[in-house]
Formats: sequence, C-alpha cells, structure tokens
Amino acid sequence: MADTGIVIDRRYLDHHTGPGHPERPQRIAALIDLIEDAGAHLARIEPRPAEGDELALVHDGAYVEEVAATRSRQHHSFDPDTPASPLSFDTACLAAGGVLSLIDAVMAQEVRNGFAFVRPPGHHAERERAMGFCLFNNVAVGAAYLRRHHGLDRVMIVDWDLHHGNGTQHMFENDPGVLFVSTHQYPFYPGTGALDESGRRDGTGYTVNLPLPAGCGDAEYAEVFERIVVPIAHQYQPQFILISAGFDAHARDPLGGMNVTEAGFAAMTEQILAVAKDHAGGRCAAILEGGYDLDAICASASAVLTRFEGQGEPAAIAGQSRIAPLTERFRQNHGNNWRL
Repeated sequence: MADTGIVIDRRYLDHHTGPGHPERPQRIAALIDLIEDAGAHLARIEPRPAEGDELALVHDGAYVEEVAATRSRQHHSFDPDTPASPLSFDTACLAAGGVLSLIDAVMAQEVRNGFAFVRPPGHHAERERAMGFCLFNNVAVGAAYLRRHHGLDRVMIVDWDLHHGNGTQHMFENDPGVLFVSTHQYPFYPGTGALDESGRRDGTGYTVNLPLPAGCGDAEYAEVFERIVVPIAHQYQPQFILISAGFDAHARDPLGGMNVTEAGFAAMTEQILAVAKDHAGGRCAAILEGGYDLDAICASASAVLTRFEGQGEPAAIAGQSRIAPLTERFRQNHGNNWRL
C-alpha cells in the first residue's frame, strides 16, 4: 500500500474567474509544477466528476441545476466574488468528485492518506448558494459520502483556512456524526464563526469555533491545537479526518492578516495525523481551500505532504504564544461540551 495519494489534474485550470481574481488557475498550475518536480513517489489518483445524487447529499437539487445552467453562459456571477465560466460546472463537479476518489482510495486501503489539490474551493458554498469563490462544498460532500456510502459514524473536519467555513458549519450543525472544528481570523469574511456558534439540537457541541485575532502565527495556532483541538479530537474518536486545507493564513498571503509559516502548517498536520493514527487507522485526507500567494501555497503544501508521508523532522515552532487568555476563553466555552 502506498502511503500517500494525491489528486491533481490540469482540468482544474478550466474554471476561469477573470483578470485579477485571486482564485485563479495559476494556483493549480503552480502545484502541478511542484508535484512534477518532487512528487514522483506519490500515488496519483484519477479524479472523477461527482454525480448529481452525490452533490445532493449536501446541496439542494435546484441549486445544482442553477450551477449547471452556467454552461451555456460566457460569464456569470453568483455574487461579486464568485464568477462562473462555461466550464466551471464541470470543473466544480470534478473537484467534488476528486475528493470522493481520494476517499475511496483511502477506504480501500490503496493509500493511507492523501491530498486533493482541487479547485474551485468549497467551504463557503451553502446548501443553496455559491459564495466566497466556492460553487460546491467539496469537504462537506466528502463527509456526507463517508457517512452515507462508507457507513462511518464519526467524521471530523478540521478547517484551518483563514476564513470561516460557513457552508460546512451550516450543513452539519445539527449532526453529531460530523465534528467541525475551525480556526479562522475573526472578525473577517464571511462574518460567521463566533465562539458561541457551537451547533444546534442534536449537534450541540459538535461545532467548535476558534476565532482568532489578526496577527496570530505558528505559536498561537500550535497552542490552540494542543490545548483545544487535539483533546476534543481524542474524545470524539473520529473514524476519518478531513482537512479543509486553506493556506491563506500564511504570512505571505495577500488577502489575510495572519502570520502562519510552513512550520505552522506542518505542526498542525503532525497533530492531526497523530489523532488519525490513534483512532482512524491513519485515515486522513486534505482538500485544498484558499491560499493566494503561489510561493506560499507550494511551500505549505510541500510541508503538509512531507508529514503525510511520515518524513521530515518534527516541526519547530519559534516564539511564544500571545493568546493565553483567549485560549482560556476557548477552554471555558467548549468545556461545556468537552473535557478540557
């Protein structure tokens, strides 16, 4: 069994967002160059388009048809940030389906873990609405697919993208079968993800928001993972972990205000993989979300892949965290539902 699989495909370049848009095809082109240069030992997994019934696990059927209708339009905008071109629907189906291809490979023990380098990203997409550069919610489709088609009872989603994954939260906020944990810059787009948003009804406690102020870096993220994310994950005992792996919290990113480096992403990956090893047989899949500086995306993705492969020295985190009082607030708030 190969240890790590990857999904990457030149067809992900076919979603055109227009001149000057940060979510541009070059994001995937740079990653393709990275993989071709250094990733020959990784197991390549062929993506397939997600079917309508698979998208309907989390999206309204009429909304899927609305996105499909953009095939006949030279240009369409769902909102000022979220355009579509004639091939955008097919590309978005291939993005969601690429995640499913990776999940199937992990579940079949063809690979232990993997990374789906797909676009457009997904975690802002709501059940009936495109937003924030996202058409279909790739990670949510994956989580629902694990529950429905692979029969898992407990799936964990860790979203470390700079922006809060509003769509993912809303799709699972009533469901204890999906634990959604998000670190994100707050207040910031899309305005959701406050500390007191912790799920509804049967899902109360299974939404864990960790809103961070601008300026946080490796030491702050490491503290939050060590004191909050990992203890909750061990209590939940996930059978599969999905990572909404946005790299826009990187210090170089033009849209964000965080100071995470490759070492920070590596450290978070190490902690997530340790949980996956303890409870999920190592089963873990990362899905590309945001990240708009090409050098930062490539360096961060390489750091994550190195840890997925079990290589590299343990990540060294420089400096001291400056958010101990905030972390204590997190502990007190989420301690209502978890032992922290």
